[in-house]
Amino acid sequence: MKFYAVIDTNVIVAALLSRKKDVATVKVLKAVQEGLILPLVHQQIIDEYKEVLCRPKFHLPGHLTDSITEQLRAIGIFLDRTPSNENFPDPKDVVFYEVALSKKDSFLVTGNIKHFPSNPIVVTPAEMMRLIEESK
Repeated sequence: MKFYAVIDTNVIVAALLSRKKDVATVKVLKAVQEGLILPLVHQQIIDEYKEVLCRPKFHLPGHLTDSITEQLRAIGIFLDRTPSNENFPDPKDVVFYEVALSKKDSFLVTGNIKHFPSNPIVVTPAEMMRLIEESK
């Protein structure tokens, strides 16, 4: 079974910075690369990935950030946003939620659950991996 999901930038950053290969964020990124999770994207999301991954504070090599961003662009399913009337602490998070709303039976995978409305589509990396395991 394949899952459709918007992957929040913080999940990608955490996966790339992790030294452990068995943490949920790393597993989510691996599931994307293996085709178990089909990423839902929008140009604003791709732009945020690029901007955040290149921040000097993360010390991520340029070839890695370019490779990940390009991979997500290539395999991602580009969708329009479905407008939401919800309030968000960070206006940059709205696009992630609205793209997730655009595809039936999709998820928004984030490490910052409290930044999004309480909705069953908003899941943590661990919850996403549990859904994948349960579907096998």
